[in-house]
Amino acid sequence: MEKREMKMSRKCMSCGTPKGMVRFEDETFTVGHRAMTTVVEGLSGRRCGNCGEIEFDADSARRYAAAGDELVLRERARQSREIRRIRRKLGLSQVAAARLTGGGHNAFSRYERGKAMPMPAVINLFHLLDKHPELLKDLVASGRRKVRKTA
Repeated sequence: MEKREMKMSRKCMSCGTPKGMVRFEDETFTVGHRAMTTVVEGLSGRRCGNCGEIEFDADSARRYAAAGDELVLRERARQSREIRRIRRKLGLSQVAAARLTGGGHNAFSRYERGKAMPMPAVINLFHLLDKHPELLKDLVASGRRKVRKTA
């Protein structure tokens, strides 16, 4: 019986509670990323009864991570469509949008294909310009003044 109890629980590596990690089977967890969530069923592993730390079995860890990765990819695709929509609404080419935000010449191509995520400042700027497109001419004019001063 003693050997079986040793297999059933072990020390928690997070809080150090001896025999804190207790086996669980076939549980459902919710994975979240930004405003999106998904449910992953049938996960197994160990949980600390003291601090709540979770250690999934290898298969459960793979499935949990894959669900999170899928949410990240869905968010990236959504963000890509949103950036493209706003850029087109503003009448900007990809190169002009990159110049406006200080990015490289192919930055917006990469954003719109989902190959890279724009910095939060770029996302915030484009959301602001989506709501207030009249501000674009001020930004463009400001950029021209800076180019003239440094030239």
